[in-house]
Amino acid sequence: MSGVWVFNKKGVVRLVEAPGAEPSSRRKVLVHVPTNEVITSYEMLEQKLAPLGWERYHSNPELVQFHQRSSVHLISLPRDFSRLTSVHMYDVVVKSRNVFEVRDA
Repeated sequence: MSGVWVFNKKGVVRLVEAPGAEPSSRRKVLVHVPTNEVITSYEMLEQKLAPLGWERYHSNPELVQFHQRSSVHLISLPRDFSRLTSVHMYDVVVKSRNVFEVRDA
């Protein structure tokens, strides 16, 4: 992924590709490192997050959210799993270190 991360006034981030760079159109997948399994659904993700202390949070019907009682972290994902982007995947990776990775499909 080459380019520049751009933040707007609401704090939303997006990647703007560098001119002349190869587009980063390769599909990414979220991988559970201990089992080397590709996460293919929210049910599967929830099964992998539960042992780490993550619980489903039902405050917003537009999103699928997970939280940890022991922290202020909240993972917010689009309701439709097919709309999961690499930004969402990296959010999962950062908040559950050494358990998930984002890889090229």
